[in-house]
Amino acid sequence: MTLPNDQRAQLEALYAEMAPENLTPLWESLAQLVPKQPRSPAKVHLWSYDQARDYLMRAGDLISAEQAERRVLILENPGLRGQSSIIPSLYAGLQLILPGEVAPAHRHAQCALRFVLEGEGAFTALDGEKAIMRPFDLVLTPGWQWHDHGNPTDKPMIWLDGLDIPTVRHFDAGFAEGYREKAHPETAPPGDTLARYGRNLRPVRGTTADRRPAHQPLFHYPYADWRPALAALAAGPDIDPHLGHALEFLNPADGGSVMPTIAAHVRLLPAGFETRARRATDGTVFVVVEGSGWALVEGREIALKPRDILVVPSWHELRLGAADDLVLFGYSDKAAQEKLHLYKEQCA
Repeated sequence: MTLPNDQRAQLEALYAEMAPENLTPLWESLAQLVPKQPRSPAKVHLWSYDQARDYLMRAGDLISAEQAERRVLILENPGLRGQSSIIPSLYAGLQLILPGEVAPAHRHAQCALRFVLEGEGAFTALDGEKAIMRPFDLVLTPGWQWHDHGNPTDKPMIWLDGLDIPTVRHFDAGFAEGYREKAHPETAPPGDTLARYGRNLRPVRGTTADRRPAHQPLFHYPYADWRPALAALAAGPDIDPHLGHALEFLNPADGGSVMPTIAAHVRLLPAGFETRARRATDGTVFVVVEGSGWALVEGREIALKPRDILVVPSWHELRLGAADDLVLFGYSDKAAQEKLHLYKEQCA
């Protein structure tokens, strides 16, 4: 705001007088508080899985999963230093469980997803039921449900953690609690929830078979299920020019996103396919599942290879191209934005 020198001097004197009373002028910050379009402080960034894995394995030599409670390297956005955030509303980290280790049982207000990147046969247990994890499975630990992780195999297990930690922090609504034992007692055999709730069916409410929370019954979305579904979609003649072939993971209880604050999806771009430009208000974290290609974000080209992790902040124009069949997993804050009637997208 440009003002005559005399007026500016008088205003500055007024501001100095008001400051001890904790009063500030809106007109000096209105443009920043109510912008004409999103201006995210987060930056576009790609994490090389191979490089991050090396650091994570070195950390595994120095601290145990039990000592750390969760042995995780945070993927901190370079525009959000010190905030443990990959975008302003979401967190991301790479977690390592070595052979024979158990990450102790706890629960917290924050919702979490786990997307498996390496290893097979370790587990996440939710309220005493184990989900046996395989590469590119999606496993949820909804808010305030007991969970622990263990690895009875002879190989390391690594997955991507995605949580709404910054969102919960924004509302000052964070709670956490450790379980009285290292692991929650088994309450159901592995796969029980998937058998009961994973086929567009559910046990009749009120019966003893309906044992999971009504608002969030399913917590395991295996690669063995979602990948054939994506392939079946891609076998059809239609392809979205901005997304490619895309499927969203759903909560079977209400048909909505997998968690109240986090949406997750997968995409397949056939070899040689290039998407049209698109931008959206949800910042998105992508994982390359299969294939290779490139992302063009606000004119910057970024090469994509398996297991690399890319963050695209809010309202950044994105185009994707596939050198060979390219499969991506993504999660974002779209679920929360839609509930608050904030979500917006723009397609070229």
